[in-house]
Amino acid sequence: MKPTRRALFLTAALLPGLAWAHAEAGGHFSLFSGFSHPFLGGAHLLAMLMVGLWAAQQQGWRRALPPLVFVGFMAVGSLLAYAGLTLPATESGIALSVLALGLFAAFAVRLPAAVALAVIAGFAVFHGHAHGAELPLASSFGYLPGYLAATALLHGIGYAFASRVVDSRGAIARSAGGATAVTGLAWLLG
Repeated sequence: MKPTRRALFLTAALLPGLAWAHAEAGGHFSLFSGFSHPFLGGAHLLAMLMVGLWAAQQQGWRRALPPLVFVGFMAVGSLLAYAGLTLPATESGIALSVLALGLFAAFAVRLPAAVALAVIAGFAVFHGHAHGAELPLASSFGYLPGYLAATALLHGIGYAFASRVVDSRGAIARSAGGATAVTGLAWLLG
């Protein structure tokens, strides 16, 4: 099966599960509902794909850093929300992450490792806080690992897209980054 067909098949296979992404009867959140949730939010979906795409544009060991740091600090952001700490401008931070990550991918930006990690960690805290603020801690024991696993999967899909599906010059990946940046700018200004 060609890489493009594999990507289309994977996308089609994931679509039926999207209908089950919301809270289950009685307000309980499960591993499956947590896993499904990131596929429904446009900002989260685009940002996660861009993290993976941008990671694929890096070299050597730096390819693993954006996804690993993002998932770890997303959990930190969720725990901050569970602890009752508010994070000002969460929605703006998420929109800014979509804009910035799209630009990083569009221009195949290579930042010093410490700067890249700080930026990724900051964006991840906003995304994690938004997810963590959606439900009480008592309901999150399945939901939290579910949405962290889905986030990692979306990073992997973005990475695979950039490294296997696109042309050798990266024009398609850069175009996807540019379109994502425009979307993030629209959300930020809207």
